[in-house]
Amino acid sequence: MKKFHTLPLAVLLLIIISGTTAHAQQNKALFYMDKINKELNAIMVDTWDYTSEVAHGKSARMVEIKRKDLVRTSKMAMERVSKMQPYNGSSQYRDSVVSFLNINYLVLKEDYEKILNMEEIAEQSYDKMEAYLLAQELADAKLDSASERMEEQERIFAASNHINLIENQDKVAKKLEKAGAVMKYYHQVYLIFFKCYKQEAYLLDAMIKDDINAMEQNKNALDEVSVKSLEKLKTIPPYKNDKNLTNACKNSLDFYHAEASVKMETIIDFYMQKEKFMKIKKSLDSKPQSTRSREDVDQYNSALAEYNPYLSRFNKVNNEVNRDRSRILDDWNKTVKNFLDKHVPRYK
Repeated sequence: MKKFHTLPLAVLLLIIISGTTAHAQQNKALFYMDKINKELNAIMVDTWDYTSEVAHGKSARMVEIKRKDLVRTSKMAMERVSKMQPYNGSSQYRDSVVSFLNINYLVLKEDYEKILNMEEIAEQSYDKMEAYLLAQELADAKLDSASERMEEQERIFAASNHINLIENQDKVAKKLEKAGAVMKYYHQVYLIFFKCYKQEAYLLDAMIKDDINAMEQNKNALDEVSVKSLEKLKTIPPYKNDKNLTNACKNSLDFYHAEASVKMETIIDFYMQKEKFMKIKKSLDSKPQSTRSREDVDQYNSALAEYNPYLSRFNKVNNEVNRDRSRILDDWNKTVKNFLDKHVPRYK
């Protein structure tokens, strides 16, 4: 499951105040903020550990262990912050942090659980895959909204205690933000690829079932969706001048378009001829050899002679399509892995 979100930015606290009493009061406020930030930073580091495991293809079991660990540490951090006393009678800042950590905990525990379940069926259809990726975006939106509310209370707390905040993303925050941008881009390209990939799967299923009507319908649908997908792909620029992912996607779409618009004509012609031949063969096979007429045998031999060239052409084209499909999918999978390895930093 490719899932990422960014926790609030780490901040550098600057003292701009004079006077011993004021300085002591400010140090107390700084200590209070520092205690909270340590909890947030610990969660951010654990989140990056989880993010890196997911992005670089670790096993599903390992990723799920990391998620459960993150759920546990998020809950513990929430409980520790909630036990902190209000600062100078105000609990708004503390409560906003608790609210964020609570939402973070619930998203990790409940939303991600649903997303994991959706992942199991996502490849059944384009709509399910789109819903699966959308669920990830909605989970992100919850965290972003809670994060913004918390940062607002942090700014209010700092201002009321004469503390200037200089936002300064640390390395982990930068990595999380970068990973989020990479995955958002990848999902955009992946959905274009997957739409054609899934439509071809329907076509192949029709071939397995010898369903000529379904073959014709899905061939036409694949032809149409591949043309539209190629046009849509043109609107997506390379990611930081890296064209490998979009090029691999285009190669896949070109294959699907050629399969539907050219190759399938020969394949469907074969299935139509096969259907015709099998009817004649079945009719002949149903008759005992002693009752078969010369006309029956001649009709069968004529149908076989007509069928064999179709079979020969089918074998040639079908082998080409299977070979090209294997090459295209292998190239796509390798390109995706290389793209994520290149653009998503590693935890360690």
